Amino acid sequence: MLRVGEEAIHAHSGQAEAKTTEMTRPYIKRLSFTLLDSITDKIPWYRSRSAVLCVPLGDAQPDETLHACEEYTSSMTRLAHPYRTKILRAMETVLSSHVHDLDKDTAVAVILLASSEMARTKELDCDWQQAASSILVAVGKRFTNQVMEEVLSRFQPGVLPHSSVLHTLAKLSVSNAFDMVPFLPSILSTMLPMLAMAKQDALKVVFCCALQHFSESILEYLANLDQAPDPTVRKDTFGADIFGAYDVLFHHWLQSRDAKLRLAVVAALGPMSHLLPSERLEEQLPKLLPAVLGLYKKHAETFQISKSLGQILSAAVSVSSRTLEVQLDALLAALHAQICVPVESSSPLVMNSQKEVLRCFTVLVLDTNNERLRVGTLQILRHIINSAAAQMEAKKPFILSSMRLPLLDTNDKVKRAVVQVISAMAHHGYLEQPGGEVMVDYIVQQCALPAEEPERPGPDGEDLAADSVRAVSVRTLYLVSTTVDRMNSVLWPYLLEFLIPYNSNANLPSPFAMTTRLLVVASNPYLGDGRGAASLRLLKVMHQNIHPLLGQRWETTMPVLLEHLDEHTKETLSLKEWEEKLLVFLRDTLAVVSDNIWICQLSQEMCKQLPSYSGTPQEKVPKQLPSYSGTPQEKNFLYKCIGTTLGAASSKEVVRKHLRELLETARYQEEAEQESTCTPPQGLACCFGICAITHLEDTLAQLEDFVRSDMFRKSTSIFSIFKDRSEHEVERMKSSLILCYGHVAAQAPRELVLARVESDILRSMFHCFNTKDPALKLCLVQSLCMVSQAMCGSAQASSFHFSRKAELVTQMMEFIRAEPPDCLRTPIRKKAMLACTYLVNLEPALEEQTQADVIHSCLHSVMALPPEPQGEDGICQEPLYLDTVCALEDLLTSLLRQNMTPQGLQIMVEHLSPWIKSPRGHERERALGLGACLLEFFLERLHVSAYVTLVPFHNLGLLVGLFAPRCADTWTSTRQHAAGCVYSLLSLQLGYEGFSRDHRDDVAERLLTLKDGLVHPDPTILFHTCHSIAQIIAKRLPSDQLISLLLTMFESLGDPDKNCSRAATVMINCLLKERGNVLLEKGCLQRPQALELGLPSVGAGTPNSGLCKSVVPEIVSVLRAKLRDTQEDHVLPAAQHSVYLLASQHCEAVVSSLLGSPLPFDSHTCALWRALAAEPSLTTQVLELLLEKMSKDVPFKESRAFLLGSTADRVATLLPLAATCALYEVLSAPSSGNVVLELYPQLFVALLLRISCTVGVQLPRNLQAKERRSNSPARNLDPCSSALDALQALLLRSGSQDVLRCVELEGGWELLKTSAGHEDGVAQLASSMAKYAGPRLPLVMKALGCTQNSVYEVQRVTSTAFLAEMTPPIAAVFGPKLWHKWSEQLCLQLLSSNVVNDLMLLDPLLDNLTARLKDSSASVRRLVLRGLANMASGSPDKVRAHGPQLMTAMVSGLDDGDEPHSLVALEAMVGLSRLLDLVEPRDLRVVLLHTTIRIRPFFDSEKVEFRTASIRLFGHLNKACHGDCEDVFLEQVVGGLVPLLLHLRDPQVPVASACKFALCMCVPHLECAELAAAFHKYLQEGRSVHFGEFLNSTCKHLMHHFPDLLGRLVSTNLFYFKSSWDEVRAAAPMFTGFLVLHAEPEQKTQVDLEQLIVALQLLLKDPVPGVREKAAETLGRLVKFA
Repeated sequence: MLRVGEEAIHAHSGQAEAKTTEMTRPYIKRLSFTLLDSITDKIPWYRSRSAVLCVPLGDAQPDETLHACEEYTSSMTRLAHPYRTKILRAMETVLSSHVHDLDKDTAVAVILLASSEMARTKELDCDWQQAASSILVAVGKRFTNQVMEEVLSRFQPGVLPHSSVLHTLAKLSVSNAFDMVPFLPSILSTMLPMLAMAKQDALKVVFCCALQHFSESILEYLANLDQAPDPTVRKDTFGADIFGAYDVLFHHWLQSRDAKLRLAVVAALGPMSHLLPSERLEEQLPKLLPAVLGLYKKHAETFQISKSLGQILSAAVSVSSRTLEVQLDALLAALHAQICVPVESSSPLVMNSQKEVLRCFTVLVLDTNNERLRVGTLQILRHIINSAAAQMEAKKPFILSSMRLPLLDTNDKVKRAVVQVISAMAHHGYLEQPGGEVMVDYIVQQCALPAEEPERPGPDGEDLAADSVRAVSVRTLYLVSTTVDRMNSVLWPYLLEFLIPYNSNANLPSPFAMTTRLLVVASNPYLGDGRGAASLRLLKVMHQNIHPLLGQRWETTMPVLLEHLDEHTKETLSLKEWEEKLLVFLRDTLAVVSDNIWICQLSQEMCKQLPSYSGTPQEKVPKQLPSYSGTPQEKNFLYKCIGTTLGAASSKEVVRKHLRELLETARYQEEAEQESTCTPPQGLACCFGICAITHLEDTLAQLEDFVRSDMFRKSTSIFSIFKDRSEHEVERMKSSLILCYGHVAAQAPRELVLARVESDILRSMFHCFNTKDPALKLCLVQSLCMVSQAMCGSAQASSFHFSRKAELVTQMMEFIRAEPPDCLRTPIRKKAMLACTYLVNLEPALEEQTQADVIHSCLHSVMALPPEPQGEDGICQEPLYLDTVCALEDLLTSLLRQNMTPQGLQIMVEHLSPWIKSPRGHERERALGLGACLLEFFLERLHVSAYVTLVPFHNLGLLVGLFAPRCADTWTSTRQHAAGCVYSLLSLQLGYEGFSRDHRDDVAERLLTLKDGLVHPDPTILFHTCHSIAQIIAKRLPSDQLISLLLTMFESLGDPDKNCSRAATVMINCLLKERGNVLLEKGCLQRPQALELGLPSVGAGTPNSGLCKSVVPEIVSVLRAKLRDTQEDHVLPAAQHSVYLLASQHCEAVVSSLLGSPLPFDSHTCALWRALAAEPSLTTQVLELLLEKMSKDVPFKESRAFLLGSTADRVATLLPLAATCALYEVLSAPSSGNVVLELYPQLFVALLLRISCTVGVQLPRNLQAKERRSNSPARNLDPCSSALDALQALLLRSGSQDVLRCVELEGGWELLKTSAGHEDGVAQLASSMAKYAGPRLPLVMKALGCTQNSVYEVQRVTSTAFLAEMTPPIAAVFGPKLWHKWSEQLCLQLLSSNVVNDLMLLDPLLDNLTARLKDSSASVRRLVLRGLANMASGSPDKVRAHGPQLMTAMVSGLDDGDEPHSLVALEAMVGLSRLLDLVEPRDLRVVLLHTTIRIRPFFDSEKVEFRTASIRLFGHLNKACHGDCEDVFLEQVVGGLVPLLLHLRDPQVPVASACKFALCMCVPHLECAELAAAFHKYLQEGRSVHFGEFLNSTCKHLMHHFPDLLGRLVSTNLFYFKSSWDEVRAAAPMFTGFLVLHAEPEQKTQVDLEQLIVALQLLLKDPVPGVREKAAETLGRLVKFA
């Protein structure tokens, strides 16, 4: 829009010049000041736009605008710098376009302003100064002399100039070289003395920038002398001054510490070098080039350096300097280093620097420091060593020292070359020299590289050789050890150092160190190409050095160990078994030595070597060697060796000392990290456990002493966090110590442990139960398992009272519950359950709740695990999982043993029940397996006795009902287990009946034969087998168990396994067939059985004769509850059939029971209702019962939610609501069609009245909350919607689909549900019934006629709306003859009178409707107006006859009430729009002016409906206005023109559309063809309006044809400057601006400019940026009236 405004101003500017119209300075000044006042707006975008808007004004009158900006800036001395900058930038923009049109006076004023602003502050290089400087540069393009005069006045000799002055001179020289170069000699001569005066680095940078630009300007001038004004200018003119400046810059400023200054100096030296005299340049190059190259080391950003260097080199070449030859090496080296800098595409500066370096290059230098050179050099050295041995004798020390650098090379090819050189050295005596051990160390390290090295390409792209560095090194070491005789003295003692760490200078390690290391290495025998066997052989060879007594013994024991290794491989060897063999070997060795001193020394050496293993920090390891790269298993084995050795020691002091040292020096964190996540750190604990076998007291004492040591002095217990250890390390320490206690309890003698458990062992463990660390948990569980097992294994366990048993069991459950439910990673579950298995056998017994928690937690921890992978035989092969399941079985059977009764068995099965019904097959299979295990355990231990026969198996039905449907499970193993469970239960029943255990019942035994049939997966065979199983159950089940069995079977209908669900239906049908007579004979479900099933029991004292009334609702309730949970299609028909059978015998009981179902009815309850429509006689009973219950109670009750004065809420009553929902379901059943036709009138009227009474009625609060909680209810429970759905179902079932579809297409059903649209919905329903269901209406209308005087207003409204809508649509649809016939039928039914025609019916109907205009209800009055307006569509030919009556009614509706937003008035406007085209002109003329004046205030209504209706009615009034009324109406058209045009920008689309229509209807009255064409072009319906173009065109035609309307249109627009709609508020000033743009200057007298400018100034402060923008644009256009 701004662009349109600018073009318009430019166009006007041309017109103004053509007409020689001068604008007055005061007016331009005011407009400019108004725009500039907006420059401080809060929104940045608008601030910038405010300054930009001055540019079009400047384009029209540059001199006056620049004068105004100059005056504004000068007067606003306190205007902030950013705002001054924006004004100066706007002035620069105007100057850049109009500098050639500028008069001298304006230029001088602008120059003085810019000069003043430029030097206003002493700050260096700010935006404000740059803007002022840019103005001087822009003016200087034409007024160079004037600008230079002002600038040079601020550039006086002997006085340091302002930095902006230098900037301005520099930019002037670049932008206007031809005019500026003549000034440069004087400027340079003035500047040179100033260079020495400059002290600030920032000012020096400005001087350098100026010199750089001056030099570039001179070079440009000299390069274009043919175009220069003075072609006599030569380079010599500037040589002396440039050299003087060069001297200061190079010798003084270049040495500055300020990096920015150095770069500025070097940037200036580049172009300055071209202006230096040739001899001076040659003289300075030897110093200049090194200085510039030296800057590369001081600056990361080198672009400016490279660029300047290129310029200097170019200058040197231009004078054929010889200095370049001397500096060539240095140049090439420096440039090569720069070209090697990696280039990043995201860094343009680096890329540009590379380009500058490339310009400087004269020679490319190749780097020879590559792999081939290094390898080749080593090959030459090897050749020299081999071929010139005598000559190299004296050079051996030098050659050895020169090899130190190649030893550090990581390249594999170089490494192989080094190994080959060392091989040559070995053959020529180099390794015996000092420093030779370094070579041996290197080659041994290469032998220890990983066995498999990945092949990777070399730097040159070639593949490495087939032999790896490790393989070459191993072959080389073996070669020199076997072929070079003198290598024995080098390798033998030195190789031992790689095996054994020691601190002394002895050549051989001690026998204890040797024994320890070799034993540990042998514990992992297949590492290092089978080093275990080699270790044992070395140990055997050195037996004499270790101990003299061991030779004979080892001759017999060692071969056995070696033979064991030969019989196995790495995959088949059991490390645990192997370690045990080595420990037996060690114990045997200690027994043979039997020397306490030797044993103590061996234990000391073992403890000494512990820190040498991997994971220990380097500083803790002896300096001779790095730490061993062994495995955690080796360190754990060393711990076991220490425990074994200490156990054999007889010195208690030594034992205590070493145990204490082990506790204090153990690296707990390291050991924990080395262990796997599933295994706690065992080494230290195993050591203490093995030691406790012979030293229990000392072991426990050391553990206790460690707890009380200084390390824990500040802690409250052993596991408190202390300062010198991290929390994580403390957890690891806890883990190790707890394991120590566990292993001590497990290994110590049983007779000694029991007395120390609570007092010493468990006391410390209890402090760790609140941990969350998984490793610590595992250690706790494992230790407690070991302690519990030790307690149970004691001979005194039966008499031992464990006081903390319950606490330990609870803690084990916490650990189990904390395990991840989706994976089995650690043995915590297994160990915790094993611990509980041992604990439950101890006294005291667990409480019932604790026992239940144990069962629940353990089952959930195992059952919920994902399925484990199975082998080819279908059996899980995962050891941890199998062990965990076995532990669970042991725990459950141990708990069942405590209560071997039916109740105890049921408790177990109840815990298994959720898993038996699980939707996941693997969970069901696990649960049935456990159930079978428990039942078999119970059956095996059932002893038939008199007591057993007296105790009934009261829960047999529940248990059989749980297991029997599983006989059809999709998993074969589950089916087998289920059949076994049923067989065990029937066998148990036989036992409780008194039969012995060896008794075999023929009926029950058939189950074993049927069990084989369950293997087949064919569903037909499975269900046939289930039917046979149900027959067996029916024969063996006691009668008192049948009801509980059936109800339990009903629960299985919703089983997630489809086969089981179908099996349940088969078994239920079979049981009902076989034992149905027993069901009718049984009494009510008693309380214990009901509680077991989770059902309400029958009250005490209820007689058995009331069975059907008590059991049937319970069965229906169970069916409904279970169907709610099922998703299978086959279950629902079975349940429907069951309900149908019950209802055939007990209809009222079933209906009452289903009506008591929770609302909203779920899908299954709905299906049960539909099942009641299967048979006509039953359907009739059900519908009559439902109609009775729907009308039995009031439809709603009123209640006040909070205060007494609050509006009463209408709350639906439950029984009619439930009956309505039930009616819908029954009517929805296709089989109910015949019954529906018989009861059609009663059903239609009842449901229509139900709808009218429930509009706006709320649900009870409990149902509202229930609907909010329900994400997807089966149906909408809203009372009105429920009745509406039932009515739709009635229409559909009675064959009135056309009525249903017609109302749906018109949205009538939705309208019926709302208070606002209910009457419209009733009208649409009536119209559709008249059109498609005429024969059914007489009886319906007869029933409706009785409701017109109803006490419920809404019913009265409904009946009125229905009847009011009937006559016009029916008359129109049926035609006179058919209508005549239908009217006869209707009147016979209603009035019992003679036949009357449609006109005779219409007049009384109109009289009735108009009489209701005085009704007290506004809804009724509004409905009457709508009904009268319906004549326009239903009976248009009757409108003219009743025109006065209709118009009077509508006008009275406009005046209805005093409310500004009366819905009656809105209905009257809508009705008038429909009737205007049909009434007589004389009837319209009477009300035309009154109507127009009455609707005018609604144009700006806050309600979109009122704006739309009033504007559209205004359009219809224009359309209908003809003849004499046109003159009267023209004034109203002109008055409404501005609102209509502005409301095209209304935020509501309907309003804008109504404005399009009204404008198109108004334009003929204006009698302007151009305006009509514009309206036709832009205001087409469905086409978006380019509002700016349309408004511009409209204003153009208005001002051309109606210039006298300018003042009126502008004043009307002023009213909308305060509109509440942002779009309209922005359109109003735009409208005004276009009017001004197209108005003639002589029309300005019509406009109050003062008022308009004040209003626009207020809009400049509007919070909406778009409004401010339009106001500013309009202010710019007011220049026309200047």
